[in-house]
Amino acid sequence: MTTRPQRFDYIIVGAGSAGCVLANRLSADPDISVCLIEAGPNDRNLFPGSYIRTPAGIIRLIANPKWNWMHRFSRAPGSGEPDIPCPRGRVWGGSSAINGMIYIRGSHHDYDHWAALGNRGWSYEDVLPYFRRSEHFEPGESPWHGRGGELNVAELRSPSPVNSVFYQAADELGWRYNEDFNGTEQEGIGPFHVTQINGERCSAARAFLHPILDRPNLCILSSTLTYRVLLEGKRAVGVEVSQDGEVLRLQAEREVILSAGSINSPQLLMLSGIGPADELARHGIAPQHDLPGVGQNLQDHQDVVLMYRSEASLGYGLSPKGLWPLARSPWQYLFGRRGPLTSNTVEAGGFLRLEQDAPAPELGLIIAPALKNQPQRLIPFGHGVSLHVAVMHPQSRGEIRLNSPDPRDKPQLHPNFLSHPEDLRKLVEGVRLIRRLASTAAFRRHLRGELIPGAQVNNQTQIEQWIRHNLGTVYHPVGTCRMGHDPLAVVDDQLRVHGIDGLRVADASIMPTLITGNTNAPAMMIGEKASDMILEQTPGRTNGAKETRKAMDSA
Repeated sequence: MTTRPQRFDYIIVGAGSAGCVLANRLSADPDISVCLIEAGPNDRNLFPGSYIRTPAGIIRLIANPKWNWMHRFSRAPGSGEPDIPCPRGRVWGGSSAINGMIYIRGSHHDYDHWAALGNRGWSYEDVLPYFRRSEHFEPGESPWHGRGGELNVAELRSPSPVNSVFYQAADELGWRYNEDFNGTEQEGIGPFHVTQINGERCSAARAFLHPILDRPNLCILSSTLTYRVLLEGKRAVGVEVSQDGEVLRLQAEREVILSAGSINSPQLLMLSGIGPADELARHGIAPQHDLPGVGQNLQDHQDVVLMYRSEASLGYGLSPKGLWPLARSPWQYLFGRRGPLTSNTVEAGGFLRLEQDAPAPELGLIIAPALKNQPQRLIPFGHGVSLHVAVMHPQSRGEIRLNSPDPRDKPQLHPNFLSHPEDLRKLVEGVRLIRRLASTAAFRRHLRGELIPGAQVNNQTQIEQWIRHNLGTVYHPVGTCRMGHDPLAVVDDQLRVHGIDGLRVADASIMPTLITGNTNAPAMMIGEKASDMILEQTPGRTNGAKETRKAMDSA
């Protein structure tokens, strides 16, 4: 049995969207040793690998505790409502292995706002090169898109017929068609680009890890739970992990980088004695550094779903007419990577302003070619469409707290959803917009009535009550290790943890505010930018990753 090295230049915790990018870029220099630690399994095994590669396999991944942390947002005490799911990937690729594959960067204003908050180097102009560097955009290179990067971004191969009806209905309402939400302007209605290659999912692991597994300076530890960051005074010097029941201490000669996501990164900081002093004391954790912002500023896109019955030709479902498309779909996929199994199940959508002078779209829409599933059924009975509407820039803020000092215990997620009245007001407006959309001539020809919430939910009070009882999210938690320079910021604009040397956080938890859309592409951008920040501060290594990358591309 080969003995693993216990010392590395860099230790990265979390093989998710940002962590995979970091592992690739830092290990591109053969003189830099990198250890990547993932709590979940390798994604190259038959299971979950076959589910991950097949886009529609999301229905087997999204609620499976083998590959999902199965976190949950708590409801307000006494509400009587069930907690809200917050799935996070627990496998190579992290949430990029179980998500809906939508490639959205957000609006230009999102990043300019981060820079305006005092975060130098995070404007849209600053981050665009990092998006482009990672990307291989199949439709073609442009000022907004790159070619030759590891992450394949494509158009859906077999879009559902419901999408064209959706576009026609939007046109009736005067909502403009937008063929590229990552181009000059984000507002409008159109198809989503997806992280797929040849009709298969292109997760962060497939893009950035699989091609470099033969690098001798990269060590990947799977099914390994990180317990805490090891500190000597105010410097991070390694991590303590558990693998196969054995507790190991791994040393970092240069830095420890937390890329464990918006839930697990703040949890790890607090378990390590870095966080709000009162929270640490509550669990008997010896305080190493009082950092009150750790776990604060929790945000997610609050969302509700309206559902409509439709004719069988418009979407997928179990019915006599729907059996043939479902029966032939495995063969379409097997022999041509076409058909329903290439669907990410959320194929089209849009971004809308409620106020003309709003700096970025305020609502996000998604249309799905089926009724929203119940957890106990893979394919719903009957045919219909589901229309999501979400608040893009919520003003409600929550927090993450420890459940116990045991690293194996999930933390508590207290989101305080709808605690700000603006979030509820915008969702009410969103419900009304969806109903206007469903009442257009284009949709009336195909829809057979509103199932949820139904005609009995009509006035302001009824809509508000329905939203409160049926609220969900779009699975985009961010902000819990916020970047900034104020007393509640956790990292600076170089992603260094305030007050601790040799420790950074690089994942969606550093976002000061939510971006307008899905968070997977921005998380990979954060990994790209973090790698440059780290390498620029490594003597003699400024261009190592870039030079190695060029050599790989030309090989």
